[in-house]
Amino acid sequence: MNIAVLLSGGIGLRMGLGIPKQYIRVWGKMLITYSLETLLAHPMIDAVQIVAEPQWQGTILADVRENDLEREKICGFSSPGEGRQASVLNALKDIRLLGFPLDAASTQDGVCGVCRRNILRTRDAAFPGNAVLIHDAVRPNLAKEQITGCFDALRGHDGVMPVLPMKDTVYQSDGGECISKLLDREKIFAGQAPEVFDFDKYYTANMHLASEKLLRIKGSAEPAVMAGMDIAMIPGDENNYKITTKVDLERFRKQKEGDMQKATGNSR
Repeated sequence: MNIAVLLSGGIGLRMGLGIPKQYIRVWGKMLITYSLETLLAHPMIDAVQIVAEPQWQGTILADVRENDLEREKICGFSSPGEGRQASVLNALKDIRLLGFPLDAASTQDGVCGVCRRNILRTRDAAFPGNAVLIHDAVRPNLAKEQITGCFDALRGHDGVMPVLPMKDTVYQSDGGECISKLLDREKIFAGQAPEVFDFDKYYTANMHLASEKLLRIKGSAEPAVMAGMDIAMIPGDENNYKITTKVDLERFRKQKEGDMQKATGNSR
């Protein structure tokens, strides 16, 4: 069984727009809804767990209904933690309460019927294992092909991460003022989301981290690498950029405007 965790707990102070950036609307949808739509529609994903502050959970579900998305695949919400990876761990713990991985029984009240049926349906399926996908709500250009590529590449590995090659010359500075050495950019890659992991191994890797180490982690794959998990790399997607600044947001607005013009035949 494959379950996705969508991280939407950030407060977005750097954008300075008064609300977390993942809830900004672009052409009728919040940013989170774009990636959520792709996750819910993908046939290889059985369920989705969302990490979001309580005051935004109703807004997310309202946008799901307004855009006629597959609500039944949403298992529930998890509370954000103190830092990104603490939020991931909160979601992993909540997912286990749903009866995931498949050798656990689901008895929690309020679990949606379709999610429970998906869990039960896959208990006896010829599936190689249980996988969890981690994605950011502020990466709205998630492509279904990227999801498929991650799950396909998982066979024979403990995890998969899309990466992009470094285009510029890369240097290391030990003190932040002078160059210490030149790095071989052929060996340096920029990681992207979504990342996919064997659920049991990834859960264990996170549980073994002390709380202070968990707070220092910036990327979902770090606990897996620290635990010695075998993480495969696949080609990333330049269009799957993270929206962190107003420039990024404007870039996305223009992309969506172009998409709308093409869809209506009004492109110039």
